Amino acid sequence: MAAAWLGYLLDGFDFVLITLVLTEIADEFGLSTVQAAGLVSGAFITRWLGGALLGAMGDRYGRKPAMIASILLYSLGTFACGFAWNYHSLFAARLAVGMGMAGEYSASATYVLESWPVRVRNRASGFLISGYAAGSVLAAEVYGWVVPSLGWRWMFWLGVLPVLVALWVRKALPEAGDWQAEVGEPRTGGGSGAGSGRDGVTGRGREARPNPFRPLFTGAVRSAVNCLLAAVATVALFLVFTPLGGGLTLPLALAATGALAAFAVQMGGRRNWLLYLSLMVTVFCAFLYSWPIQSLLPTYLKTELGYGAGQVTDVMYYAGFGTMCGCWLAGFVGDRFGTRRAYALSLTASLAFVFPVFAVQDSLVGLGMLLFALLALSQGISGILPKYIAGHFPVETRAASLGFVYNVGALGGAVAPVLGARLAEGMTLAQSLAVLTFGLTAVVIVLVGCNVPNRLNRLVDRDHQEDHLAETPRQRQPH
Repeated sequence: MAAAWLGYLLDGFDFVLITLVLTEIADEFGLSTVQAAGLVSGAFITRWLGGALLGAMGDRYGRKPAMIASILLYSLGTFACGFAWNYHSLFAARLAVGMGMAGEYSASATYVLESWPVRVRNRASGFLISGYAAGSVLAAEVYGWVVPSLGWRWMFWLGVLPVLVALWVRKALPEAGDWQAEVGEPRTGGGSGAGSGRDGVTGRGREARPNPFRPLFTGAVRSAVNCLLAAVATVALFLVFTPLGGGLTLPLALAATGALAAFAVQMGGRRNWLLYLSLMVTVFCAFLYSWPIQSLLPTYLKTELGYGAGQVTDVMYYAGFGTMCGCWLAGFVGDRFGTRRAYALSLTASLAFVFPVFAVQDSLVGLGMLLFALLALSQGISGILPKYIAGHFPVETRAASLGFVYNVGALGGAVAPVLGARLAEGMTLAQSLAVLTFGLTAVVIVLVGCNVPNRLNRLVDRDHQEDHLAETPRQRQPH
């Protein structure tokens, strides 16, 4: 837990840096608010690919190698951001950050969930995701110390520090328990004796290990079509979130949506395609309610309220610490009342704080306390989102499925800052953030609270198991 939590803390630190220095970057490169918001969106363009590839690596070779690769990718991508010379070079570095973060989410979440006892897995999920919030608090503190004196580039250069964590993880950590029991069976000591595979692994040989992408490459024609779809999705998303897309945003968005939905249908197969699609929609809406505040709150504080760097740091501390405490609380509540019920009740309570947050103008402490409460209830509950999603999938495909479903849905985080900035052209930024947060929170309450993904999946698979994390592989084996 300590290793995974630290990796996720530094992941959060690296990822939220861009939101803190958007105004400084916009001033240096001469960017509009929409262009600057697009830099936040940039990291989401490659998340679906990073989540799928690094998730598949975790399913096939183990959770630990995937976690190491993810940490290296996002830390080196953040380091490269500090050398950006214009908008496009910074945008390109953000693509690498997005891929690494996507892999870290699926690798760390499955690693921890499969290592902790069944009865406390919501707590495991909540504790882990609190690391991201701690990273945002740390980033806000470092922003106040570094940017006024050294400039925004040093914030990104500090982002290379997670490499040290990757080296420690490589040396010190064992493999996740459930994956080791189900897939990574122990090696025999004696080469290729009876019962061993060609690589000396008992039972399952390397050639028999999971391949979550097998449905995508079952023939030459399907392989070619899916490679084309991957290219279409990547290029379309890139054009949507850069000025290069021009006035073609809608058709490009539809092309990307169609390609990603095709992948989801193939990976889910006849029995689970509706589950994949509905979970993607649920996560998409969850990002649409949470990311307007996460990505544009510093901009709102500096532009509409006129706060300086120190005041922004103070408010972001309240926000980040509220999210972190909310993650801890979500874990306990989820284990006590069930994941879905805890999720729906917490989001419902958060609605009472949305509009008051943006009504406060002259009290930093009052704003901080309201933000603490709002984010503890609305974003803190996302601490058990990994448990909610991962429970829908068996061990053999869990990391790839979680990585793909979550990170395709995370495109809502790419849409959110741009949508918030667009709405702010016809109203104040405060009003646009409040409207998006309230409306999309209500949608997620319905989707999760009413168990929509599982209800839909029963239409095509009546025997669908709702929670694969409710028991371990050892418990499923006959005595």
